[in-house]
Amino acid sequence: MATTDTTTPARGLVALPATTARALVAIGAVATIASTFMSWTYTSDFPGDLTYYGSPAGLQILDLVAGVLTLLFALTLFGVRGLSWLNPATAIQPVLLATASAFAVSWFSAIAIAVDLKGLVALDPGAYIAAVGSAIALVGALALPKPGDTFKDYVTKPDSIPPAAKLPAWGERLVITAATAIALIIFAYGVGVDPDASETFLGYILLVVFGTWSLFTAGLFDRFAQLNARHKGFATSMAFLAAALFPFVENNEHNSNLGVNILVVATVALGLNIVVGLTGLLDLGYVAFLGVGAYAAALVSGSEFSRFSGVQFPFWAAMLTGMLASLVFGVLIGAPTLRLRGDYLAIVTLGFGEIFRITVNNLDGTSGPNLTNGPNGISMIPDLKIFGFNFGSNHDIGGFSLGRFANYFLLMLLITAIVVLVFNRAADSRIGRSWIAIREDETAATAMGINGFRVKLIAFALGASLAGLAGTVSAHVGYSVNPAPYQFAGSVPPNSAFLLAAVVLGGMGTVNGPILGATLLYMLPEKLSFLKEYQLLAFGVALVLLMRFRPEGIIANRRRQLEFHESDDTVHIPEQGLPDSTVGVTKAGA
Repeated sequence: MATTDTTTPARGLVALPATTARALVAIGAVATIASTFMSWTYTSDFPGDLTYYGSPAGLQILDLVAGVLTLLFALTLFGVRGLSWLNPATAIQPVLLATASAFAVSWFSAIAIAVDLKGLVALDPGAYIAAVGSAIALVGALALPKPGDTFKDYVTKPDSIPPAAKLPAWGERLVITAATAIALIIFAYGVGVDPDASETFLGYILLVVFGTWSLFTAGLFDRFAQLNARHKGFATSMAFLAAALFPFVENNEHNSNLGVNILVVATVALGLNIVVGLTGLLDLGYVAFLGVGAYAAALVSGSEFSRFSGVQFPFWAAMLTGMLASLVFGVLIGAPTLRLRGDYLAIVTLGFGEIFRITVNNLDGTSGPNLTNGPNGISMIPDLKIFGFNFGSNHDIGGFSLGRFANYFLLMLLITAIVVLVFNRAADSRIGRSWIAIREDETAATAMGINGFRVKLIAFALGASLAGLAGTVSAHVGYSVNPAPYQFAGSVPPNSAFLLAAVVLGGMGTVNGPILGATLLYMLPEKLSFLKEYQLLAFGVALVLLMRFRPEGIIANRRRQLEFHESDDTVHIPEQGLPDSTVGVTKAGA
């Protein structure tokens, strides 16, 4: 164990000796953990029923996780050998953020109980201990060296803190498996929170934000990115396996419906990512291609409200019909407009989206030919049947009963996997490199012999066809299609602004970024419905803050991360094959 100077105060915001500061963090973390096994309130009227001893529930579970995370980071400051992997740089900022997570959850819980139950008298000893313990831990963290410094500066022998051990290949795969399982549990917990338990979900948000931030500053996400790069196929397989387990872990039809809609939006966002993220074309009417695919599939679905009610294609044929229809529209719209650039192209695509919505709204037999049934749309679309498997019926698998939306979730997951494969292959191909060259500098790319118009048209057509593919499933999931959702902006997704926000928020040019962006943008409004008329305000403020502090998106593409932070002295990016958790790239080197 490293020896420390017990007399010299650490250079933190609170003047305390370094050893005292570390001890306060550890003691506060232990007190926070212990408090979760005590009663926090005398009545079960508060969401989660926090009246039991020895049985954490609701916000107590979240505070328990925050306390454990704080304790683990605190132990890294004592040079505990087995925990060097958690904080390989022995940075102070992760410890501060971990204590902030425990403090935020504890004090939010205490305040929420007092407000909901009309007074501090509603608080039991457990809530007071949680509040005091988390505050002690935060004071200790504030007394540590300033964020950005490392504790190695304050030990006698910096080399006495061991580096993270290098794992064998099977060990790295085991880490990937464990991280994927933890991610599934975190997501399933958030989705499974009762919409009426708004306090629990807000505590969940606080824990996820501060906890993820602490792990990120510790360099764990960079290390995990390196593991994924070395075992890309295995990591991708584990991610889709975890997603396939979601209907079994969270066996609820409402949540399965939420999962289906997330996958539909994520798939469409991946198609838009080809146009916006890889090629750099601003498309503000992209949701129209989703509508084209949905209407094309609905017309040949066998619905009695379809103009071709006697026609019922099998799913594979309906899927190809939707893709082909969107592909044709993509080419027809792209061919005359893709010679435009920047704002001019954005205005044209915005106009196309509005033209599509107005057109299908008028094809009702009165304002125009009877093709789409106008504003009423095409309803009573029958459920899919593939090889005798009826997606509208319940099926028992391994003791679990999967309902209609769970069936469609698994189908949409398979389609998402296909879209991810297409995206990766296209991005790594010669045409993908041409897209990136066009995005970076179209004039220079053209001078190097790249046919800019042809390359952009291919991107536009491929992105449109992927959106049409998702539209074929969404038409059957919702039983109907109508013009209302296919607009530029609206309170109900999907719409073009929503899809563009998912790409930008998640990270342009990446695979995981749009999927994560679509998940957040779809799940948060669902869970924040208690805000009512202030929901969009809170949502907008969160987006502004994220774009201010992380403009490259949550999952950043390396090139874009360098572009957005070119004014910084040093940019930390994950580098494959290097032992360090992060690699500093100077502006000159970039």
